[in-house]
Amino acid sequence: MAYPGRDRSIVRNLAARVAEIAALPAQRQRRDLWVRLNRLERTRPLIHIQALAQNIWEELIPEATLLCEDRFCRAQELELRKRIYCWERFADDRVTSAVVASPITIRGDAWSTGFGIRRQVERSAEPSGAYAFVPVITDLADIAKIEVEPEVSVDWEATERTFEALSDLYDGVLPVEKRGRDFFWFAPMDQFITWRGIEQTFVDLIERPDWVHEALERITQGYLHSIRQMEDLGLLSPGHGNTLLGSGGYGWTDCLPQDDFDGTHVRLRDLWARAATQIFTNGISPEMHEEFAIRYEKRLLECFGLSCYGCCEPLDRKMHVVRKIVNLRRVSMSPWVDLDRAAAAVGRDYVLTHKPNPTVVSMEGWHPDLARAQLREAFEKTRDNVVEVNLQDLHTVRNEPHRLTEWAAMAMELAEEYA
Repeated sequence: MAYPGRDRSIVRNLAARVAEIAALPAQRQRRDLWVRLNRLERTRPLIHIQALAQNIWEELIPEATLLCEDRFCRAQELELRKRIYCWERFADDRVTSAVVASPITIRGDAWSTGFGIRRQVERSAEPSGAYAFVPVITDLADIAKIEVEPEVSVDWEATERTFEALSDLYDGVLPVEKRGRDFFWFAPMDQFITWRGIEQTFVDLIERPDWVHEALERITQGYLHSIRQMEDLGLLSPGHGNTLLGSGGYGWTDCLPQDDFDGTHVRLRDLWARAATQIFTNGISPEMHEEFAIRYEKRLLECFGLSCYGCCEPLDRKMHVVRKIVNLRRVSMSPWVDLDRAAAAVGRDYVLTHKPNPTVVSMEGWHPDLARAQLREAFEKTRDNVVEVNLQDLHTVRNEPHRLTEWAAMAMELAEEYA
């Protein structure tokens, strides 16, 4: 591939730095901690800063600081700088990988097609402001538009072009691996509300429950048809390593793949998966959560080896229905739970993902003493649990990147106290 010589040097120099970081003994130590945590051993709380929105990366690594001119090289430069930045500034428990993933270009699955329905939104005048969903499903006949048998295919030409470009760029510095899907996230109800509208969906739960159930069944069938095709087509990659598990840490585990794995053909039951119904707040009863969420999500999750549940929805009052997911290993507890109740409900049966309120680093002023006090209180309440801390859903640090550096250092220091 013909890249400008200067761009090529920039990327390869950054890649060499990533390789140095990935080779440090600390990476193995961190991997071992994640394996133990996912085995449900009581370790010190593991710390992770995750889900940084694009606008916050602009505060941490401003686009104006990037040096490459070629678009492809510039994208690689940014990703490498992110890895280096996280290692040098966060010092949390993330594992720095020496591998460059080259994605297999999968087309036609339920995620990429949107189940055959294009959603519509009304946006705020603010560049990163809120938006509202415009209903595109308005009557019973519209439910039939939800595709239940999407046709999965692979664009091998695009896949090979990307692989060749990456291999040429990183040759001799970092290994490049073709990667298929190694983790799945399902959200049937959250998908439905994007077509129906949030307020109207809540009305439908009471007035048209059969209609909602028909839609959720079609969404579930679309997901199932997609994942089974990916498995049959050999489009899955191992996910028991440095795979991010959505609203939680990493997939490092010695519980996957299954004992009968042949070493070549990755199956759904060799992977992690997650489900969530973020739209269901405390206003939705546990019974309704089970009826309109768990009933469908558990059918999807039980195709996999291990599963995770939850994201932003408060689950402290709903663990008795969440427990019906038979292969559950991790539960995400949002900032809006009663943490005493959550800790008691989770016990030692699952990894408890504690998520501090991200406003602690996003407020107009930075108050490290407040952040420390909040996290110490959380550690006191979860002394008997298997715990990770995931600071996520970050959109700004008010152009003060040192806030995250200081938060990570504080969190790691406290974690050692509660080992």
